[in-house]
Amino acid sequence: MRVAVVSGGRSSEHDISLASGAAVRAGLEQSGHEPVAVGIDRDGKWSHDGEAVVIAPGDGLHAGGRPLELDVVFPALHGPFGEDGTVQGLLEIAGVPYVGAGVLASAVAMDKVVFKDLMARHGVAQVDHVALRDGEDASAAHVLGFPLFVKPARLGSSVGISKVGAVAELAPALKEAFAHDPLAIVEAAAGGLEVECSVIGNEEAVASEPGEIVIEADWYDFEAKYEPGGMELVVPARVEAAVRDRVRELALASYRAVDCAGLARVDFFVEDPGNPESVLVNELNTIPGFTPTSVFAKLFDASGIGYAELLERLLELALERREAEREYRF
Repeated sequence: MRVAVVSGGRSSEHDISLASGAAVRAGLEQSGHEPVAVGIDRDGKWSHDGEAVVIAPGDGLHAGGRPLELDVVFPALHGPFGEDGTVQGLLEIAGVPYVGAGVLASAVAMDKVVFKDLMARHGVAQVDHVALRDGEDASAAHVLGFPLFVKPARLGSSVGISKVGAVAELAPALKEAFAHDPLAIVEAAAGGLEVECSVIGNEEAVASEPGEIVIEADWYDFEAKYEPGGMELVVPARVEAAVRDRVRELALASYRAVDCAGLARVDFFVEDPGNPESVLVNELNTIPGFTPTSVFAKLFDASGIGYAELLERLLELALERREAEREYRF
């Protein structure tokens, strides 16, 4: 298949996206597909092979006045303007099948406040939290106790996140979060382990073996995520089998609640490695990092699905979803 791999983008995760895109293109080429590199620069301009890319409503992507004649688009974008439903909406307008979640699921998962509200509505256990807008009284967050975490509500990769140990540190942390987003989320600290689980599928989704994130730092910040040696992934997670089953169960439940498609990585806290009731959902990422050494791929590799097969399945799922939706389109 001829597959456009879209990477880069306007978010702070631009460079991470480029790495994901390069890995996806290499994997597709090794599997006999024809990858087409489509880059988005930091100003939001799309290009292919030095020519501007434009969205032709109902007629795909064009470059240099010619259609790219694509079978599938693979968005390897992270964060706002890529993982939040904006690019997915453009691809819907273009009329091309694409890998991953649709507009609504992407937007819901990107907004941590909306996602947590949805999880609460489904009765899914999670850490206590408070949403704050820039300028609002922050005293409501004091009930969460200290330490706590302050995050921009619609950003990823631990950008703009602060760990707050005392009341005096709250205002500067909120200022940092509001520098990235006018909506912030303040979360109570959770003890125990950080565990992640990957999911692929449309109507019939499957969850990977859960893995445990082991870090040397005080918490899982940007450096721990992306600096060499900053984290270690232990698969399977060092918890009881019943706890791993509960993680997979909640990963699939979260995936369905958001109406996700294609792929996602769901992140958890496990407060007691021997108690399934101690599993708390943290967040869901609709386009997780996608290199062969990224957590998403490594979890499936440990579950018996290698990187090349994973890419193949995602292309098939994109086409399957497109075909299933045809009868509902006007």
